[in-house]
Amino acid sequence: MKNKTVALISGHILSVLIIFVPILDNCYADGSSIDKVYLPYVQALEKELEYRVLNEVDTPSDMSATKHKLGYGMAVNERWFAELYVIGEELEDQSLDLEAYEIEAKWQLTEQGEFAYDWGGLFELEKYHDKENWEAKAGLLAVKDWQTISAIANFYFIREWGDDIQNEIETSVSLQARYRFKPVFEPGIEYFKGEDTHAVGPVFMGELRSGAQQKLLWQFGIIFGLNDTTADKTLKLILEYEFL
Repeated sequence: MKNKTVALISGHILSVLIIFVPILDNCYADGSSIDKVYLPYVQALEKELEYRVLNEVDTPSDMSATKHKLGYGMAVNERWFAELYVIGEELEDQSLDLEAYEIEAKWQLTEQGEFAYDWGGLFELEKYHDKENWEAKAGLLAVKDWQTISAIANFYFIREWGDDIQNEIETSVSLQARYRFKPVFEPGIEYFKGEDTHAVGPVFMGELRSGAQQKLLWQFGIIFGLNDTTADKTLKLILEYEFL
């Protein structure tokens, strides 16, 4: 009964977001919102090592930038997964510098296949290195399956504050559709919208298993900017080693 109530409430929230997100042009998140599109699932006892690279090519400032994100996470129980990240940034002709630290918690709200949509929540807190700048994020994760097609939606509300950034509340949306061709290879497409981001592009992903309790998930995408404030191309690589 509790899960059913949560699913119904989440369904109403999703309906509201679908109606209002397209008109929130003044409340989108600034900076690039191209990143990982999250599934809501948590596996008990699972641990994870994750590495992400986001390379922006032909940016509005005519300077390429690469963000590196390294994380370690573990399931707290059957519903919660926590992860800690260090984030570095490498600007064109400059060395890699430590940029921020981040703690993340994912909450699986419903069992997979229990309702028409699978639901989860995501919470993040980021602290910039050597600066009193902070960012907090709360998101709703939703998945809908149609046989071999999966559609994933991530909706975020973001709060930024600090010494040299504007204190504001923002929103962003990330969407993904994937074709479950084979576990080792699933093609798809992703869409991102934020204040300074409007982008879409193909992604390719899959998993390689090493025994029953170890697997490597990989994803590579080329995301193309659709406006003047988004990099012309963002190359995205995500590697996740999951083990028990």
